[in-house]
Amino acid sequence: MKNRAAYMVGLNKMEIRETPVPEPKAGEVLVKIEYVGICGSDVHYFKDGRCGNFVVDGELMLGHEAGGVVEKLGEGVTDLKVGDKVALEPGITCGHCEFCKSGRYNLCPDVVFLATPPVQGCNEDYITFPADMCFKLPEGMSTKEGALIEPFAVGLHAAHQGKVGMGDQCIILGSGCIGLMTLLACKACGATDITVVDMAQKRLDYAMKLGATRVINAKEKDVLKEVEAFTNGVGIEKVFETAGSPVTIAQTPYLVKKGGTITLVGMAADPEVKFNFGQIMAKEARIESVFRYRNLYAKAISAVANGIDIGMVATHEFDFEHIQEAYEAAINDKENVVKAVIKL
Repeated sequence: MKNRAAYMVGLNKMEIRETPVPEPKAGEVLVKIEYVGICGSDVHYFKDGRCGNFVVDGELMLGHEAGGVVEKLGEGVTDLKVGDKVALEPGITCGHCEFCKSGRYNLCPDVVFLATPPVQGCNEDYITFPADMCFKLPEGMSTKEGALIEPFAVGLHAAHQGKVGMGDQCIILGSGCIGLMTLLACKACGATDITVVDMAQKRLDYAMKLGATRVINAKEKDVLKEVEAFTNGVGIEKVFETAGSPVTIAQTPYLVKKGGTITLVGMAADPEVKFNFGQIMAKEARIESVFRYRNLYAKAISAVANGIDIGMVATHEFDFEHIQEAYEAAINDKENVVKAVIKL
């Protein structure tokens, strides 16, 4: 068996090498990766060398959204068998800190998370991973959908953080992968009026296909005026920022209804952004934030198995040999590339 691995060796530069196939330790499985998604954080690392407070130092293998097939079992693994299709939850936590013990393990200070510097990612043919973080996919679900479970879990966590419920009105700033996954999650939680904002019309078209009530092209229209018009100046109760743009983050206090909730999902390349807290305090609005997800992989897989179509979000597929072009497309062709996945 050969193990090809793609490393980011500098800004905007990817290199494929051959590395040894790892051997699973006790409690681990060897997974043959079939699909890896390109995440917004991967793009930030590749283009900017950083994402928020996380900075690339040296060579880094990107990729943390993975679906594959169990190839080999380590000692003591009984819940999986060779040939099982799995989705990998990419964060390995300590299990002992106050956050792990209270169920908020995404906040574990000692988490080892794929493709978060200095931890290497999974843009490779084979990876060993803890068996209890490999979630078996049901019959009929593809490993491509398995790779999309990770961003869908982010969308579900965003909807939970924003406490979206039956009949809620929401606005989602950003119609990229996470914005669309948040749209699907809000619909699943019962939201009935969902506005999606973006500057790329093709992305907005996808939002309409996935069930948005209306879309606003921010390149053509004044978003604040549009929202003021259809809400009679009241604003929107549940506001989600998924683009990670300083511009859209700064818009959220003006869009939120009095007593409403802003949920910050996207992470800007620069950790400090300008924000009007005077608006927040005058409206007594709540600010929630999203850091990955917790306790949601099984629910996300079940939701997809029972009809939620996350597959449409993956608009472009690239062979592993063309991973450099895939990342360049994700950066330079945002109008068309909503979500790129790598097929190994």
